[in-house]
Amino acid sequence: MSSEIYKTEDLIAEDIDAYLEKHQHKTMLRFITCGSVDDGKSTLIGRLLYDSKMIFEDQLAALETDSKKVGTQGQEIDFALLVDGLAAEREQGITIDVAYRFFATENRKFIVADCPGHEQYTRNMVTGASTADLAVILVDARKGVLVQTRRHSFLCQKLGIRNIVLAVNKMDLIDYDQDKYDTIVADYAAFADEIGITDFTAMPISGFKGDNITAPSANTPWYKGPPLVAHLEAVEINAAHDAELPLSMPVQWVNRPNLDFRGFSGLIATGAVKPGDPVRVLPSGKTSTVKSITTFDGDLDEAQAGQSVTICLDDEVDCSRGDVIAAADAPPEVSDQFEATIVWLDDEAMLPGRAYQMKLASQTVSATIAEPKYEINVNTLEHLAAKTLDLNAIGVAEVTTDKPVIFEPYSENRALGGFILIDKISNRTVGAGMLHFSLRRAQNVHWQPTAVTREEHASLKNQKPLVLWFTGLSGSGKSTIANEVEKALNLMNRHTFLLDGDNVRHGLNKDLGFTDADRIENIRRIGEVTKLMADAGLIVLTAFISPFRAERQMVRDMLPDGEFIEIFVDTPLEVAEERDVKGLYKKARDGQLKNFTGIDSPYEPPENADITVNTVEMSPAEAAEFIVRKITPLK
Repeated sequence: MSSEIYKTEDLIAEDIDAYLEKHQHKTMLRFITCGSVDDGKSTLIGRLLYDSKMIFEDQLAALETDSKKVGTQGQEIDFALLVDGLAAEREQGITIDVAYRFFATENRKFIVADCPGHEQYTRNMVTGASTADLAVILVDARKGVLVQTRRHSFLCQKLGIRNIVLAVNKMDLIDYDQDKYDTIVADYAAFADEIGITDFTAMPISGFKGDNITAPSANTPWYKGPPLVAHLEAVEINAAHDAELPLSMPVQWVNRPNLDFRGFSGLIATGAVKPGDPVRVLPSGKTSTVKSITTFDGDLDEAQAGQSVTICLDDEVDCSRGDVIAAADAPPEVSDQFEATIVWLDDEAMLPGRAYQMKLASQTVSATIAEPKYEINVNTLEHLAAKTLDLNAIGVAEVTTDKPVIFEPYSENRALGGFILIDKISNRTVGAGMLHFSLRRAQNVHWQPTAVTREEHASLKNQKPLVLWFTGLSGSGKSTIANEVEKALNLMNRHTFLLDGDNVRHGLNKDLGFTDADRIENIRRIGEVTKLMADAGLIVLTAFISPFRAERQMVRDMLPDGEFIEIFVDTPLEVAEERDVKGLYKKARDGQLKNFTGIDSPYEPPENADITVNTVEMSPAEAAEFIVRKITPLK
């Protein structure tokens, strides 16, 4: 291997400026190692670090000591310990988290991610693959292509990794048998063709012995290809491909240090740009011309994909974080409905209809996922019927956002086609996705402007629109109190309308059951109706169990600040069950009524309700009087 490693004493003697100048212009390749458990991923990376002499003497000494502790079989050094840094990883002999390591050769710099092989850590593998230019898929020569080999290969293909290396590892354990190697490569080729991997590079290696890692191995004279490192040095990186595409730069920050400077900062995702180029700002569609391209080191004559820059325009166009500066003649699409592949990363299953926070480039919107069209069996590639997606499941579903986003298909632009989903309540990242295309209906349905505004509707009624959202267990008294509040408001000449949970299920929502997904859809529909009524200037009262915080927050987000009042009718379960006016608790206890809130379906009480009333301490009339006092004045 041709490598240039300097010890500390050598660096002192060298001209450091010349050293840095020589190395700062090297290209950077990001790649991952993945595959099944014990295929030798960590050992391979450890071997790369060791052979490239990217280990300090004290690290080497500690590594030799740790290798003796874990009892490496006949080997002085256990290379995997260089990467498996977590105590749990060393104890179990597996990789859990994604470990990133850096090394360099004369020709290129590398960042390698060691991805875990266990199925329960698929989410970690997705994280490592999302920024990779190349994937090294390891296969244990003794075991051949396994389930995780297929899963990781499928994910790599879906995540847009164009360069695949099939590294058949542990060849020393099968005596470098070419026939077995050829069989494994043929098996993998058949699977790769099915999932759309049209080209890959296969090589026989041994991370343990070092065969075909940095130099050709005498043990495999039948292999005529390059060793792994030589291939990594020569392969084309994504930045080179992205630079050939039209310009797109998501704006991360409006740079305004003083009144004389206004620029738009971000990472160029695709294409190239230079002063004088015509550009288009999305989603507004306004056009302008690039005035200058600024960096910390000064202005540039040209910038390309992968560079972080500040672009100044000739015109004072409206542009802010989340917008995209694109080539004027080839802008990305704008839409609010898509088809996407989704990888579910959370222990709690996806709930169709629930609003999640979606982050795509520098854009953040609210998004709902429809019931999956199908789930993909990564072993057989069969399309399976699915109502939801569980942990590590991969499926195709429609995604709807609350406002249009700027995007391109993930296969063409990873930056504008890849997104993550975040639970709005827990703030956990629950999913990752790749957009396919905009749904045709999204292009055919447009907002129709109306002449009379919501402010004018409210002014005619001489009141401020409000939504009084009553939530609580069945039997807590929501409907009774809401009725009392509406009566009081009508005596005050206020224009109101009461939406009751049972009444709505006789008409608008009579097609819905009581599963979690149906409950979410029930509240989504009510939220949309409530919003329309508020737009008409009404004070809307709703009496629904609405058991989940996320859906109550979804309705709050539909309305202007201050118009959604969450009223928690706080009644202990045992009290509500004692009342059991409708006999529902008894049916639920007897097993005759499934998915009943408080019994076999959860209720998530508000954490910061705007108003709380306790029906053990207050009568319905007293609770209503308390609520009316809290919400007045009403204009």
